[in-house]
Amino acid sequence: MAHVVVLGAGLGGTLQAYELRETLAKGDTITVISNKPYFQFTPSNPWAGVGWRRKSEIIVELAPVMKRRGIEFICDGAKRLHPDQNKIELASGREVTYDYLVIATGPDLAFDEIEGFGPERFTNSVCQIEHAEMSGDKWEEFCANPGPIVIGAVQGASCFGPAYEYAMVIDTDLRKRKIRDKVPMTFVTSEPYIGHLGLGGVGDTKGLLESILRDRDINWVTNAKVDRFEQNAVHVSEFNEDGVEKKKHEIPFKYSMMLPAFRGIPALMGIEGLVNPRGFVLTDEFQRNEKYPNIFAIGVCIAIAPPVATPVPTGVPKTGFMIESMVTATAHNLPRVIAGQDPVEQPTWNALCLADFGDRGAAFLAMPQNPPRNVNWASQGRWVHYAKLAFEWYFMRKVRTGVSEPFYEKFVMKTLKITKIKS
Repeated sequence: MAHVVVLGAGLGGTLQAYELRETLAKGDTITVISNKPYFQFTPSNPWAGVGWRRKSEIIVELAPVMKRRGIEFICDGAKRLHPDQNKIELASGREVTYDYLVIATGPDLAFDEIEGFGPERFTNSVCQIEHAEMSGDKWEEFCANPGPIVIGAVQGASCFGPAYEYAMVIDTDLRKRKIRDKVPMTFVTSEPYIGHLGLGGVGDTKGLLESILRDRDINWVTNAKVDRFEQNAVHVSEFNEDGVEKKKHEIPFKYSMMLPAFRGIPALMGIEGLVNPRGFVLTDEFQRNEKYPNIFAIGVCIAIAPPVATPVPTGVPKTGFMIESMVTATAHNLPRVIAGQDPVEQPTWNALCLADFGDRGAAFLAMPQNPPRNVNWASQGRWVHYAKLAFEWYFMRKVRTGVSEPFYEKFVMKTLKITKIKS
């Protein structure tokens, strides 16, 4: 019998526990550890940031659903991982030992790296549901007395889709309230061009998203390094393609949300051979760490090098379906490793993103994620808005029940010809 611990219970960790329950032997035990008692559907946070969703609508309490599936659930934060001892020290003082570990913690949000940044200072956030609800409450105050808005992603950010989503959702909401004419908007991003997305673009995302921003009267600054935030302004250095500073900007705002850079959680920081200098977990093509072969890692917490350097640093996104492919590969590899065999399954790392804009949306498909690609496609339309709603429904139902919905599997696996693991 083996004891497998999944550290983290977000989109990746929760589904990892479910799939492992299906692939591990009946005598093997699974424990999930999370610092929150619930799963949150993070892709819905931009909607919560304008009050279109409440926390209760996009979370699932984990203790009862894990219990129904024979999985132990511990709600406690990780204080320190001791991989040489196969032990996790928790914030409460409790220690949990494991035979095998899957790290699925997600990131630490690096707001502290820029002066005045974050929901405790001068900007809002949609990275967590608690942040998004705070942003939604402040949004109502803003709409009562509107002014300039700045939305975007700072240097080192690796998740650009939600920034575009939130900018467009805000634009849609302002138009519904008939106050859009009172709100100048600027999109500020570390990307070298609009639509880069940390991926070198997907299809014609540059032309597509530039056109959408122009259509919605949103100005932009690219190659932007944020120097600091003040209560009503962001100070930005704009760079040219050679990495030479081009211009200084002081952009006023009355409401701002910019995505931060990510890093690994403190419990993992500095563990040689396990993580890189930013605290992201090092994995091979099977999602396995080479120094600690009984440790796997999935999702946003893993280290992926950008395909090319950019004038202002940008990271590589890990989209929902890409994370699912890591989950499935790990669920098939771990039983082999427990049986003394080598892992063989590799995740596809195909990137599928549905970016909702409140009334329409844009979809991107990159197969594989980094170029050159076999499929390099982008589209837009009202259908994306409804697809995102269906995506939310599917995942919330899957977390509550552990059951995949046939329509989604057919849509993804057959219509788009994507597989979760390489054959």
